[in-house]
Amino acid sequence: MKLIIFSLAITAVFARPQTASQPLPAKSGTSEEPIPIVRYENEGVNPDGSYQWNYETGNNIIAQEQGQLKNAGNAENEAMEVTGSYEYVADDGTKIQVTYIANENGFQPQGDHLPTPPPIPPAIQRALEWIAAHPEPEEQNNKL
Repeated sequence: MKLIIFSLAITAVFARPQTASQPLPAKSGTSEEPIPIVRYENEGVNPDGSYQWNYETGNNIIAQEQGQLKNAGNAENEAMEVTGSYEYVADDGTKIQVTYIANENGFQPQGDHLPTPPPIPPAIQRALEWIAAHPEPEEQNNKL
């Protein structure tokens, strides 16, 4: 029993937060002043599962999001859907804007800075269209 108590005491000593002897250097071009929140609104989570929030910071970060439960009560099709956006200025001065939707189909961001896939070559596109127009018949499995 004494061994367990001693082990717990040693674990607690080594798990305590460590303090740095000197503060970390600030990133070049930044100050150590806290960045103020100039606007903040938050509503929900409401009884129907919906919510919304938005904020803006003193360094021009702006974000907003809304969420709601789609098809509430329908166990097969019930799903949470979230839409939102955020924007900020990158280190090179470029304004970054992202809008997104997240639902049963996953997270779907959109923004001019995001990479996009190359277009499907015409021959492949024609082949995909032909396959979609000519589905294979379902196999009959009567060999049991």
